Amino acid sequence: MSAVNTVSETSVQGLNLLHRGKVRDVYEINDRQLLLVATDRISAFDCIMPTPIPNKGTILTALSSFWFRHLGHLTEHHLITSDFEKMPEIIRQGRSADLRGRSMLVKRTKVFPVECVVRGYLEGSGWKEYKATGKICGHALPAGLRQCDKLPEPIFTPATKAATGHDENITELEFVKMIGAETAAKLSSLSLKIYKEASLFAFQKGIIIADTKFEFGLDAEGNILLIDEVLTPDSSRFWSAETYQPGRAQASFDKQYLREYLETLDWNKKPPAPVLPKEIVEATTERYLAAYKLLTGKEL
Repeated sequence: MSAVNTVSETSVQGLNLLHRGKVRDVYEINDRQLLLVATDRISAFDCIMPTPIPNKGTILTALSSFWFRHLGHLTEHHLITSDFEKMPEIIRQGRSADLRGRSMLVKRTKVFPVECVVRGYLEGSGWKEYKATGKICGHALPAGLRQCDKLPEPIFTPATKAATGHDENITELEFVKMIGAETAAKLSSLSLKIYKEASLFAFQKGIIIADTKFEFGLDAEGNILLIDEVLTPDSSRFWSAETYQPGRAQASFDKQYLREYLETLDWNKKPPAPVLPKEIVEATTERYLAAYKLLTGKEL
C-alpha cells in the first residue's frame, strides 16, 4: 500500500465545487461530466467526525470502481474512469496528490431522490421495526426471526434521501408516488438483481452483504444509470461469513465498529462530534482494507 495521504477536504483550481457531502466533494467538469472525490471523512449518526480515517477515500474509490466493472453486464453506470492519468488536464494539474487514487470521472445524471435499499438479513433499523411490528417497510416477515437472521428472500425497502439528518424508510407505495410506477418497478427490480449477484460473489470471498443501498440517475439520453458509490463499507453492512452466527450482532468490515465505540461515550449524537482515538482510527482503516482485499483479492 502506498504512503498514507490523509485528505479531509479538497480544492480543485478551475473547477466549480457543486457539493460537499459527508464523504465526497463533487466538482463540475461540464454539462455532461462530474468529478467525484472521496475524502477520508467519516460520518456516524449523521455527524461528520473531526478525525479522518487514513486511506478511506482511496479504498471507497477502488472498491466502487471494482464493483462498477464487475456488475457492468447487469446495469449501465456512471463511471467513465478512475484512472487519474486518463482524466482531463484541468483535474491532473495543481494538487494532484490530493486527488490521485480517490477520484472518479463520471457521467452527470439527474439523480432520483430515493435510496434504493436492499436487505438480505435482519439488522439495524429493519430489526428494530420487525421487533415492533413484525414487518419492514410494509413487508410482512415470518414470526420468530432473530437478530441478523437471513431473510427468506432479499427485500427492497426504499428510503428518502436526506441532505441532513436521517434517511427515512418509506413504503413501496410512497416510493411509487415519488417517481412513478414504471420507474419504481425498474429500480426495485434492478436493485434486487444487483444485490443478489453481488451477495453471492461476496459470500464466496468470505463476506456477507447484510444490506446495502444503491443510487440511480437518468443520463442525458434518459437511460437509468447506477451512480455514486456501490457496495462499499460506507453504503453496506459487511459481515464475516466465517464467524456469522444469528441471534447477536456480527463482526463487521464496515463502520459499525465506529458506531459501537461512539455508543460507549457520553455524547448526544449531535455536532460537534468527538475526536477519535488513534486505536479506533487504525482499527477502522484495517476493517475497510480487509473488505477490499477479501472482495478483490488485491492489496491496495
